Amino acid sequence: MSDDSLELPSVPPPPPDPSADCVLTDEILAGDRKAIARFVELHADEVYRFVHHRLDRSEAVDDLVQDVFLAAWKALPSFRGESEILTWLLGIARHKIGDYYGERLKKLALADETDEDEAPGGLAIVPDFDERLDRQRLEARTRQILSTLPDSYRAVLVWRYWDQRPLAEMAAISGNTEKGIERLLARARRLFRRRWNDE
Repeated sequence: MSDDSLELPSVPPPPPDPSADCVLTDEILAGDRKAIARFVELHADEVYRFVHHRLDRSEAVDDLVQDVFLAAWKALPSFRGESEILTWLLGIARHKIGDYYGERLKKLALADETDEDEAPGGLAIVPDFDERLDRQRLEARTRQILSTLPDSYRAVLVWRYWDQRPLAEMAAISGNTEKGIERLLARARRLFRRRWNDE
């Protein structure tokens, strides 16, 4: 028997130690204000970054982050410690972001778009760029162009591409048809591309 055929038995990784999260949640549920402050201090920055990266309007970020923590307080008694608390919080944030875009698309009329936005164009959300462009400059430019688009276009682009939501889910949450969301995305991509190329 050669040494090559010997395999070490695989050892499963140790399970995550949820004790720190469980202790903290127990203290919060017991009404310990310092534990609440510690909880927010530990997780607010990461939740804020997660939400800020996925929202189309920066002025809505603070309110949505607050909604995430309020929902977490209400749901904390049901937290079973099967995942890290941050993972759980980001799951809540993802649902809140979905609710945000669903409400925005319900309020924005899909049919009220101008003929200017019906011009033919490619379906890619952004043109090909030089791979050497700095990521931060690219994101800043993308956000700047998004800020010039109509609300419905900005909302649907960010929700679809930054939050990576499936069309069927976007349609269900917003109360629109999948075809309607596809048409809105096509118009939004064309206008985004045109403005990107004009600058």
